[in-house]
Amino acid sequence: MIIEGKLTVKAPIQKLWDMLLDPATLGSCLPGAEKIEKIDEKTYDAVVKQKVGPIKVTLKFRNVLTELQPPYRLVLEGEGEDITKLGHMKQKTIVELSEIGDGNVDVSYKSDVAIVGKLAMFGDRVMRSKAKEVEKEFTQNLQEKLKGKA
Repeated sequence: MIIEGKLTVKAPIQKLWDMLLDPATLGSCLPGAEKIEKIDEKTYDAVVKQKVGPIKVTLKFRNVLTELQPPYRLVLEGEGEDITKLGHMKQKTIVELSEIGDGNVDVSYKSDVAIVGKLAMFGDRVMRSKAKEVEKEFTQNLQEKLKGKA
């Protein structure tokens, strides 16, 4: 399943880049994040709780930054599963930042997500809807963080 989107954030590009690579910032902005821990310069472990359709899941996964072109592009690949074994997921996400003037940065992302197990039964429609909901909340939280640190 491909999930992609684009959002605009008012911030200097370097500041936004630094915040996107900071586990504390990500943890406070990502809805449902219980833990995001930096293992080394390119590896992060995360635990995220979400409600998908009628079930609640707690995903535990590891992400690795496989490509970095600061402050414009990163590629993140990860794998994990629900702690109650409802499903397993793999993902590859490309995030690109581009300055568009007036202190604004366009952030585009494209994630290729593969899910197996009970979680897969919800299909693309429900998963895409959930992804858009999380994106909206993440963007609002990130924008508030940026205002607070400006």
